[in-house]
Amino acid sequence: MRRPDERVLVDDLDLDVTAGTSLLVTGPSGGGKTTLLRSLAQLWPYASGSVRRPVDDGSLFLPQQPYLPLGTLRDALAYPGPAADMDDARAAELLRKVQLPQLADQLDDVDDWARRLSPGEQQRLGFARILVVAPKVVFLDEATSALDEGLEQSLYELLRSELPDMVIVSVGHRSSLRRFHDELLQLDADGSWERSALQH
Repeated sequence: MRRPDERVLVDDLDLDVTAGTSLLVTGPSGGGKTTLLRSLAQLWPYASGSVRRPVDDGSLFLPQQPYLPLGTLRDALAYPGPAADMDDARAAELLRKVQLPQLADQLDDVDDWARRLSPGEQQRLGFARILVVAPKVVFLDEATSALDEGLEQSLYELLRSELPDMVIVSVGHRSSLRRFHDELLQLDADGSWERSALQH
């Protein structure tokens, strides 16, 4: 995996993550963590080798700031699926699970939700989308950076309880993330890497 200027970010990576496990990717700023996630999600063109992962609804990439389309809150919650498939009861249940119950009576309000919701609320809405899509693999890029550690813990525990067989691959700097993952992939600035088990 390399940058557009051909500088190697991660060299000769051989990685296998099985169903129901979780991997935390850490390393220095600019060391290729987010780029690795994009490569695994097949969103980065400057990589060679092969990636085998579920297709169609089999995987979901959740960035630090989730995309929120203009329209209703129901649209934002259901994205990328159709809002028509999201009934009131299901939407309210999802909002409650990600600790946004106060929004349940605003499902059909039209607004610029990316401006109206705080960064933390947007991240919680992103976790609700994971429950909607129920992917086999989710890629989380600093997806809890705007949340306190208590909320972060509740959301990771929610994913594991609701989707026990889903693979979770996270990028993050917080040491608190280690307890929610089985393995650690440490990237170094020279392109090398080390994988290890995390003890809990």
